[in-house]
Amino acid sequence: MRGQPMFILSEDSQRTRGQDAQSSNIAAGKAVSNAVRTTLGPRGMDKMLVSDSGDVTITNDGATILERMDIEHPAAQMIVEVATTQEEEVGDGTTTASVLAGELLARAEDLLEDDVHPTAIVEGYHEAARLAQEAIDAQLVDEELDDDLLQKVAKSSMTGKGTGDVGAGPLAETVVKAIRQVYDGEKVQRDNVTVRTRVGSSSSATDLVEGVVSEDEPVHENMPRRVEDATIGVFNLDLEVREGEIDAEYNITDIDQLEAALDAEEGELRGYAESLKEAGVDVAFVTGDVDDRVASFLASEGILAFDGVGDDEATAIARASGAKRIGTLSDLDSEDFGHADLVRVEKFGDDELTFVEGGAQAETVTVFARGGTEHVVDELERALNDALDVVTAALDKGGVVPGAGATEIAIADHIRTEAASITGRRQLAVEAFADALDVLPRTLAANGGLDPIDALVELRSTYESDGRSGVVTTGENVEVGDPLAAGIVDPAAVKREAIESATEAATMIVRIDDVIASN
Repeated sequence: MRGQPMFILSEDSQRTRGQDAQSSNIAAGKAVSNAVRTTLGPRGMDKMLVSDSGDVTITNDGATILERMDIEHPAAQMIVEVATTQEEEVGDGTTTASVLAGELLARAEDLLEDDVHPTAIVEGYHEAARLAQEAIDAQLVDEELDDDLLQKVAKSSMTGKGTGDVGAGPLAETVVKAIRQVYDGEKVQRDNVTVRTRVGSSSSATDLVEGVVSEDEPVHENMPRRVEDATIGVFNLDLEVREGEIDAEYNITDIDQLEAALDAEEGELRGYAESLKEAGVDVAFVTGDVDDRVASFLASEGILAFDGVGDDEATAIARASGAKRIGTLSDLDSEDFGHADLVRVEKFGDDELTFVEGGAQAETVTVFARGGTEHVVDELERALNDALDVVTAALDKGGVVPGAGATEIAIADHIRTEAASITGRRQLAVEAFADALDVLPRTLAANGGLDPIDALVELRSTYESDGRSGVVTTGENVEVGDPLAAGIVDPAAVKREAIESATEAATMIVRIDDVIASN
């Protein structure tokens, strides 16, 4: 065996090592980051995503863009995971986290070319991330999180996301009302707020419904379309002829036997409607199927009924009305039913929607959003969900900080100040981290039509003199100014999560020096 090569990997395997592996991974991460960079900020551009089947999505939401891009490179997928984590944890800041991760990789690449060891870069980045968290704490706005401040948080999140600068204001009010409805003073029950959209009218017609908006339609056209002071039952069963557990055949020898069988069947079906009527049920939501004859009997009794109700929908209706989910029609108890001030069925185009309003437990609310086209309402739905998430983050996870890149300027300044006390080559990585943070205000300036270098110089100068400086967008004007005076604020949790997730992704990629791919 002496002198003969030993093959450990299969012949089909491909291996990239050392600087080539690092360069390939960093290039992939930077490419993904650059794909969403132009969408950052209120003047960010949109992306049109076209699937293989021809479905078109128009958005500037970073998480949506990265999720629907067909990305295969494993290092690039790590940047996608950054956006996914950001979206799951705080609901916004996905583009910020992705752009920062890409810039951290770019700065790391320069350090690697200067023979700085990856371990020194990783240690320096983690030290800088710790300093960044200190700076975020120092930037917290010392104001009560009242409705006015929370509306500024929501508006800052939505501006530039298909809502328009004017439309973001009224929508922000709706968002804060929704969150206040599900806030108990300690924690926001975010799952109790849903967003429903419908094409038609403009975004100004968006409304807050204290209850549930369901896409389920009545099972019979003669059922009432409006029920006030409604008693609601939620049933986990089928309202149709029961089938035996075993196969059986019946021989019918005369017409009387046939009529008796049909009468028995009809009596069973009519009994369902009578049971609901006797129990005082006005509106029935059924997760199973409702036989057409049962639907007719229910209609004649003046009962509004829906079938095929989804599990999540049934849970939401039960939660909103205070009803229990019932599995049998025997021994119905009034305590099992819920209540709503109004149940109404409205027609929108060719479809009908059901509104369950003013429930006994009105913690469940729905933001009913309108838009002129399908693409508009899809983007509006994403914007509203982001706004709901950031208001939740502000209440649940520790306050707000100045937006418009001002917090990033402050963080970078703090890191540069502290870098002087760090010894060794880690100091270079700490300073590189601070330089990477500058990409966010520079990108905001570039997307707003300003010269990014001139804007960055002015931002730093204004920060040194005034203590706060950002790329402020008001109406058609984009300029360096005080974001708090302009009402531009972000949840501190969004900044914290973006720093943490971007740092973790960048350091993980930098540490990789060997890529082995097997076919």
